[in-house]
Amino acid sequence: MSNTGTGLGTTRDPDRRTRPLPDDDLDEIAAQVEDQMTGFLVALRAVADEGQPDIGVAHLLLAVSQLLFAGGRLGALADVVPAEPYETDAGDDPDLDVLRERLADLLGSSDDYVEVFDPYDVAAPVPMRISDDLAHVALQVAHGLQHAEAGRYREALWWWQFSYLSTWGSTAAAALRALVSLVSHDRFDARTLTEAQLEDQLVAEVVGAVVGIPH
Repeated sequence: MSNTGTGLGTTRDPDRRTRPLPDDDLDEIAAQVEDQMTGFLVALRAVADEGQPDIGVAHLLLAVSQLLFAGGRLGALADVVPAEPYETDAGDDPDLDVLRERLADLLGSSDDYVEVFDPYDVAAPVPMRISDDLAHVALQVAHGLQHAEAGRYREALWWWQFSYLSTWGSTAAAALRALVSLVSHDRFDARTLTEAQLEDQLVAEVVGAVVGIPH
């Protein structure tokens, strides 16, 4: 994978036609999931690079939602067993510190939220950051892409399924809930009159009624 400022050099792979073709149904599924994983990283990098909070949060919401759709497919599959008993070295993972920092700058104070890590385990909410979550998910996704780009489709599918069920599935779901909350507040809070605004409106209506000014 090439290096960019955010650490994600993923684009639609022009060399994909030269890679070994999938040779069974699972490998074909892996090739399809690869497109969804690549789309997530492309969207994440674009949001981080553009740095526009007014549209960036909505784009993150869409990207994470689509990624979790792919994750649901992975979770529904029977356990994927790779061809080799040990994972093939996929090479160095990308450095995503710049990506994380740009997302944190984009989100500002909205980056921090709290999450109940396991709804079936009674525990105090855990402080989280959306930027940390998305960088973690991107790292797991990119690792699997390194296998896919080398033609190891079965190993890529195994990694994505394993890491979805063990780490990034719950992390992405937590980030999605936070992003939904952000978008909801942005849509509805601005339309809700504050107590002071309601008092001002009431005073204006009373004064208008007294002096005969229509409102």
